[in-house]
Amino acid sequence: MPIYVYQPSSEPNCDFCQGGFEKLEKLSEPRLTTCPRCGTPCRQVITAPNLHAGMSSLKPKNLEEKGFTQYRKVSKGVYEKSAGKGPQYISDDGKD
Repeated sequence: MPIYVYQPSSEPNCDFCQGGFEKLEKLSEPRLTTCPRCGTPCRQVITAPNLHAGMSSLKPKNLEEKGFTQYRKVSKGVYEKSAGKGPQYISDDGKD
């Protein structure tokens, strides 16, 4: 169940809603239109999702298991394979 953020859309408001509040809701639940404590009209606020992208997802073993190939730069225009299938080295041969 996602957590939704609400803010009052008018004055007056109570201590609960004056700075905004969060509510854990099912996706099927109707969105709030008023503060559950004082009845002040409120609106849902769009916020950024909380994503955890750890560095473990970029480790060579994990990349290989997922079917990716990883290369690391060893010199200008030359890359060495560090994980996955593919040629051991890739170079641009100085062509632009």
